[in-house]
Amino acid sequence: MEVRTKLDLGRECRQRRTTGPSDLLRGRYVSLIVGPAIGLTALCSHAQSLGDAQVGASAPLAAKDMKGGQKNASPTDTTTLNTIEITANRRREPAREVPMQVNALSAQDLERKGNQSMRDYLTTEPGVSMSTQGAGQSQISMRGITTGTDISPTVGVYVDEVPFGSSTVYGGGAALALDMGLLDLNHIELLRGPQGTLYGAGAMGGLLKYVTNEPDTEGGLSGRAGVMFSGTRYGGLNHTENAVVNVPIKEGVAALRVSAFNQNDGGFINRIGGDPQRGVNGATTRGGRASLLLTPGRDLTIRLTATTQKIKRDGTAYVDYNFATRQPLYGDLEQNRKVNEPFDQSIQLYSANIEYDFGWGRLNAVSAYQSLRTTATLDQSTSYVPLLNGMFGAPVYSTGYSQQHIATKKFTQEFRLTSPGKQTLEWVAGLFYTNERSTNNQNVTLSGPGVSTSLLSATLPSTYKEYAAYGDLTYHLSSRLAATVGLRVAHNRQEFNQTTSGLLAGSKSLSAQSSDTSKTFLFTLNYLLTPNSSVYGRIASGYRPGGPQPSLLDLTTGTMTPSTFKPDTLTSYELGYKADFLDKRASLSVSLFDIEWKDIQLHDAVNGLGVITNGGKARSRGMELFGSLTPTPQWRFSMGMTYSDGRLTQDVPGIQARSGDRMPNTPTFAGSANADYFFDVASYRAYVGATVSYVGQRNSSFPNTKVTPNFNLPSYVRTDLRAGIDLRKARVAMFVHNLFDRRGMQSAATDYVPLGGAAQVAFIQPRTVGVQLDAPF
Repeated sequence: MEVRTKLDLGRECRQRRTTGPSDLLRGRYVSLIVGPAIGLTALCSHAQSLGDAQVGASAPLAAKDMKGGQKNASPTDTTTLNTIEITANRRREPAREVPMQVNALSAQDLERKGNQSMRDYLTTEPGVSMSTQGAGQSQISMRGITTGTDISPTVGVYVDEVPFGSSTVYGGGAALALDMGLLDLNHIELLRGPQGTLYGAGAMGGLLKYVTNEPDTEGGLSGRAGVMFSGTRYGGLNHTENAVVNVPIKEGVAALRVSAFNQNDGGFINRIGGDPQRGVNGATTRGGRASLLLTPGRDLTIRLTATTQKIKRDGTAYVDYNFATRQPLYGDLEQNRKVNEPFDQSIQLYSANIEYDFGWGRLNAVSAYQSLRTTATLDQSTSYVPLLNGMFGAPVYSTGYSQQHIATKKFTQEFRLTSPGKQTLEWVAGLFYTNERSTNNQNVTLSGPGVSTSLLSATLPSTYKEYAAYGDLTYHLSSRLAATVGLRVAHNRQEFNQTTSGLLAGSKSLSAQSSDTSKTFLFTLNYLLTPNSSVYGRIASGYRPGGPQPSLLDLTTGTMTPSTFKPDTLTSYELGYKADFLDKRASLSVSLFDIEWKDIQLHDAVNGLGVITNGGKARSRGMELFGSLTPTPQWRFSMGMTYSDGRLTQDVPGIQARSGDRMPNTPTFAGSANADYFFDVASYRAYVGATVSYVGQRNSSFPNTKVTPNFNLPSYVRTDLRAGIDLRKARVAMFVHNLFDRRGMQSAATDYVPLGGAAQVAFIQPRTVGVQLDAPF
């Protein structure tokens, strides 16, 4: 049964002719001049909860009440592949009819589980890998499309209809995936596989989209407020405060929605050394959003949105390990630093989506401006200090540190025309432009008694401009069979300048330019087996842009290195099956994929200086399975399982990688299972639930490389519990993360191991127990 309110029906009437305004590392940057340095369209805003875990999973359907809160779902209401409508193909259609693997995570469900950040919800999402240095510094990969430390993003990130982050290595795009607080989000979408035709550069392995709530022009003043408190073993107190207010300005015409939050993570890594501190990886994240929705005419919709977020922390999330013995150097969850490692990040994002319905087609004009500033410091005392003291034959230096400041200012403009749906021939056509300017300033300094030496001072300003045209055609050959063809042609121009000084690089100024044209394509066949099941085949491609870099004289070969590196591309072949069955009490989604990746962009070294090369080929094959079952109104089960076999298919001599080597940071097997039980306490709705997730063994790097030696990451199992009750005027939820306090290794950085430094290992959060209160008004 589908639950609807007056608000739902009004919004649906409007969205029958519109998609709505929403269409949504490791942190160690690798410098081009010195080796180691410091380095989210989506679902329309249906007033329905997407329920648990994955699209394709049967889950409670929550109706949004007139005060902006959400009523608890009736256990008899289910959200299936037929009732969930998504716009991954730029038009609304049931998830079962979309020929790709899509997972959706509702913000309501994430909050119910006690999830607060990317670290929480991606840790339990099968087939999605994340390496992180701490809040604000994370790299995401899907389906094995990663080389460990990626040159530029392989997973695109969108906020509503806006692409977020830098597309280049100079803007740190791969290392700075948006870790967005769950600030008035509707849901998060994960599109698996290449999305280059509709979403452009970087979306090679998939897409992560944050979808925010629209202002509500119906009803009166409404909102909600919430607090969360939790404690982490070996760490401090965590707390979050948030509030949302929706102000209708004129019924059916205009509304303003404002939200704000403050999130404090107490951390669980302890630092010894020059400035001891407990919970050094703790972070403070603050943010706010204001969104204005205007519908001045029947066919015109305007949404203006401003978002800001700031992250601060005192250190990294790494534990120091002996690379050879694989034992912690200083104790459980401890690191040794002689120099503090502060991190600051500031994000501003402003967007305007103007939408007009001509009847024969819908025009969207989406303009956006974003500013991302990140400053980070890393202790270099255990790497460069011994190296330089050895050169001088005396203990001249005692401490060393590197600093990096990355700033990106990015303007994007998109014009898109979309035909009405449910026709024999459907089409989408669009134009896209982006202008991106980045600065990347780096310093490495050593100091000792009465002496301070600059090893490196570098400025690396760069520009990136891209023009693209894209479109697709869907032809319904019959009521059951549909075929889609799509194409995107993108041309980019880049400029790069490098000014350096210091012992490592000398005083020099270099510049380079590049331009390239990339084409991506899409072909799908989708066949409706029954009204509730379908099979599909999908061939899609993706790419990352190439770029300029300094041309160096290779002293070992006597030749000049190329002044540019080429785009890398991949082609994906996918077969899938989606179904609702057992009278829509169960859902199943299965996909098989085979991805061929060529001209892979890789880090290399010439004369001890970092450069980017194209080399080698890789192939990733696998299976993804997501399902759900609601056997009774009280019980709900869901699960996900992925198998991925990603390997090089060609030797890469520059990094000592060999054909057959597994791709880094990718488990062969991963899975999760959810179970929830709904019941009544007196007249109040309550629930209890559990999630068990498994992540298989991974490699941090290629097995034979000497630049970043491989550190084996064992498999681990994590168990989470949750319970809650709806008291009508307020909802109370309790949760336990990592019940058995497993030490799950999430990622490892080994950049400093060749210089005598430690392997730096990031762990999942230890056992955390919390409670949260949410009150609508």
